Amino acid sequence: MQQAMLTNKDEKVLKALERTRQLDIPDEKTMPVLMKLLEEAGGNWSYIKLDNYTALVDAIYSVEDENKQSEGSSNGSSIQVVQKQPQLSNGDRKRKYKSRIADITKGSESVKIPLVDDVGSEAVPKFTYIPHNIVYQSAYLHVSLARISDEDCCANCKGNCLSADFPCTCARETSGEYAYTKEGLLKEKFLDTCLKMKKEPDSFPKVYCKDCPLERDHDKGTYGKCDGHLIRKFIKECWRKCGCDMQCGNRVVQRGIRCQLQVYFTQEGKGWGLRTLQDLPKGTFICEYIGEILTNTELYDRNVRSSSERHTYPVTLDADWGSEKDLKDEEALCLDATICGNVARFINHRCEDANMIDIPIEIETPDRHYYHIAFFTLRDVKAMDELTWDYMIDFNDKSHPVKAFRCCCGSESCRDRKIKGSQGKSIERRKIVSAKKQQGSKEVSKKRK
Repeated sequence: MQQAMLTNKDEKVLKALERTRQLDIPDEKTMPVLMKLLEEAGGNWSYIKLDNYTALVDAIYSVEDENKQSEGSSNGSSIQVVQKQPQLSNGDRKRKYKSRIADITKGSESVKIPLVDDVGSEAVPKFTYIPHNIVYQSAYLHVSLARISDEDCCANCKGNCLSADFPCTCARETSGEYAYTKEGLLKEKFLDTCLKMKKEPDSFPKVYCKDCPLERDHDKGTYGKCDGHLIRKFIKECWRKCGCDMQCGNRVVQRGIRCQLQVYFTQEGKGWGLRTLQDLPKGTFICEYIGEILTNTELYDRNVRSSSERHTYPVTLDADWGSEKDLKDEEALCLDATICGNVARFINHRCEDANMIDIPIEIETPDRHYYHIAFFTLRDVKAMDELTWDYMIDFNDKSHPVKAFRCCCGSESCRDRKIKGSQGKSIERRKIVSAKKQQGSKEVSKKRK
């Protein structure tokens, strides 16, 4: 954003200046910070105006304090943490400054994703940002163009498959119809079916393992009874061996994040969260769940060795397991974003009425033991709303290792209401519960508590 585009004659700028002038902050200090905030927010004024321009005020004082401590030490990706803000002129309260990172992706995504902390009391989470899944050690993941047969691609297509007279070969996974609209949104019918499958899994077909890796007792080396694996609906996107170009309408997830997002520290006891800085229509692709690809055994061993009370729950890749008589351990895969991951690791759980859903995406391999997990909006989402996802946790399962936090989702349909405190607020339990089962079985995902 150029300075010529931002003048103190603009109505929006004038309102921001009125607030900072009340705090005796001169315009020459306000304008450069306002320009930078707008640039990082993609020109979205909703973030700037939030809570009476406190984002702007905090940023100004943070820059001022940093300049006093070490002139020239800050840069575009530095984290600014200040303990206390001076008393406001109206005497309402003292505020802590926010931690701030201009782009938590370190330039690895096509859009910048900032991190802010309005509370100012939480350390920035330590992890390595990666834009694509990586194999940890023993996980079986074989990606090869030679493995993609003519039946697994649309080699004869050109341009945009969605503009063709007939659906291409890749559309077979969605019953011969494309899952995406020409606007790049997920079709409502497909979205609703995926949601029903998640809410009413017993009404859809399942497959059962003779020896289920998810029910393995690592201490005894035995297997328990398989609870069944839902045959989930897939989206098969076109890929490199297909004849269409990269702008084909059947290539959405693989093009990466396009929305304006922001990582922020929530004030509801949920820790870090993810919100949108723009209005999003129903069916919008938000991001992929990115992490390390581990086997179930590797994940179990990692959790046993871990002494950290803060943890990101894994996602089990659980689909179409009936294609093999015996699923080998190296083919029972999980995604863990504890050490390496993307912004999806910050998505908080919400019972029943979350505004996003996870959907399997097949791209570079026809092997169903590995696929991508993509998040799409279930309804229209307004700018500054938190993006949430139902982890499908059974809070009544006392033995399950996923029982590692008390739900603070705030939903009227919260499944963890009965263990809440007398004030109606959840008491956070950070210690990971030990158990013999692996973490992340069935439809379970993650949390950073």
